[in-house]
Amino acid sequence: MCKTKPARGKVYTAGASCITSILMNDIEAKVNLDTGEFCNCVGTDYLQAILPGWKNHLLPIEGVQFSSASNNMYPLGMLDTNIVFPHPAGSVRMKTEIVVMDNCTSQHIIIGNDYLNIYGIDINNHKDRYFTIG
Repeated sequence: MCKTKPARGKVYTAGASCITSILMNDIEAKVNLDTGEFCNCVGTDYLQAILPGWKNHLLPIEGVQFSSASNNMYPLGMLDTNIVFPHPAGSVRMKTEIVVMDNCTSQHIIIGNDYLNIYGIDINNHKDRYFTIG
């Protein structure tokens, strides 16, 4: 899933996707670095699998409409949490807000363009696909 190249301080991702591993509340999770998504989001099924008590930490979200390429998305609320991109040369910790979607079927957390820009995450599409932070 995730290959690292410590000499360069870059994390390599699998195949043509931008899916890699993070730690969320000290639990390993999969994330998709998605430049086409404007915000961070996660579906209830995947969230329940990695963070069973998530409903106790849900914050309200109002006045925002969400849609995917094929249908409307239904937000249940927002999680305010920390995520860590682990790396042998130095992990990166981020404070993040993740919108919980009732009808999102992804089996990973989606990190959208808002946080890619805030934290300077660059996805490089070379022979070996990788991303850098900062």
